[in-house]
Amino acid sequence: MELGDAKKRCGDVIERIERLTKITASCKRTLLKLARSELTFLSRVSSSSTSSSSSSTPLSVNIGHLEAVVHILQHPFITGVSRVCKPIPLSPKTCFKHVHVDIVCTLNRNPVWIIVSHRNPKYITWRNESQTKEEGLQFRIQQLTGAAARSALALKPSSLILFFSHGLSTILSHQLKHEFGATDLMEEAGDWINVLVATTYQEACVFEIKVGGDAVFKDSCPNWEILEDHTPFFPAFSSLNLFSLDVKNTETPKLGGDCHLVNFGTTALIALVSGISNGGTEKLLATPETELRQRFKGNYEFVIGQVMSEIQNPILVELSCSISGKRGIICESVHSEFKELVSMFGGPNEKLRASHLLKYLTVVPDSPSKRMMSLPTTRKLALKNKVVFGTGDYWRAPTVTANMAFVRAVSQAGMSLFTIEHRPRALTGD
Repeated sequence: MELGDAKKRCGDVIERIERLTKITASCKRTLLKLARSELTFLSRVSSSSTSSSSSSTPLSVNIGHLEAVVHILQHPFITGVSRVCKPIPLSPKTCFKHVHVDIVCTLNRNPVWIIVSHRNPKYITWRNESQTKEEGLQFRIQQLTGAAARSALALKPSSLILFFSHGLSTILSHQLKHEFGATDLMEEAGDWINVLVATTYQEACVFEIKVGGDAVFKDSCPNWEILEDHTPFFPAFSSLNLFSLDVKNTETPKLGGDCHLVNFGTTALIALVSGISNGGTEKLLATPETELRQRFKGNYEFVIGQVMSEIQNPILVELSCSISGKRGIICESVHSEFKELVSMFGGPNEKLRASHLLKYLTVVPDSPSKRMMSLPTTRKLALKNKVVFGTGDYWRAPTVTANMAFVRAVSQAGMSLFTIEHRPRALTGD
């Protein structure tokens, strides 16, 4: 019965992994490989025990750990997942080549490493006193903090998050706080921890150890004001409910804990003002194909595909779920590019919408984060995009974008990046 239950849990976790949408295809393959390997092992054990007279059946030691990792990945406070259940390569100068981390991601706008333990707390020791190869918790944390301090800038976390799904003894909890300055997030973090532990992990405890990385912004927020001039010309914008940021006397603005920013890439601004997104689908479909092909040249199929996508899933409705009530920023490069594209390809209505949209957004200096700029500039990691996404990363703001090729390239480099994907929309000359 226990073996059958373990196999069922493997099947359930495989289904949950396949439904995950916030992780990359590479991360999903890694998780599926681990889960299927565990299921194969259990099936082999099941066949062996059926043909054997042995009454002792070895059970899975990994499925609980995988369940906990997937549980964490399913919750909304986790974004920008770039690696799961893989070792982080370290500098050759260190005494070990790599360190295992369960999740590399963004949490509360800061890059973190998450380490998951599914062990019975009775068997977690602080220091290994025996001759076994297994090291105690103290050595593990020393290894992780040392690795975090010496890791490449793009991978460097601001914190380590330790998730003990079965809890941790009072003595070891005290040791973590005393020796490593760990904070008990169950006591201090609020709602997102309640979401994390839920009913499944009521015995769980979660600790945070600050290790550096890009500075965590703790300054108070600048002044904000909501713009209420929702003109009839752009009624859809009232549903987006964007706020304006006043940074007039701030040369290098920094953000506080309750500030909710969103950084717009050029593709997002184009999508917001496009005629396709603003009620022009019927007019486009009613236009003769020959006229549309002449207008859009080789982009005809691309534009029609966007029209059909808009009819099925209006993009302003979709984006309002992600950006409503947020404070919008754009960097200087995006501001210039957007104005140039609208000037060249936008129609009169699209130009008016663009002018209205810019009232809701604050232009901030191009200020890409150090960790973004530490990535090599390549064809896939173009400097122009590093500036745009890096500025969002500096402000700890998700970048709204359709440029998923760049997002994938950053993830493949191992760096966590907070983004909001949107489907592309083109200017139509409306």
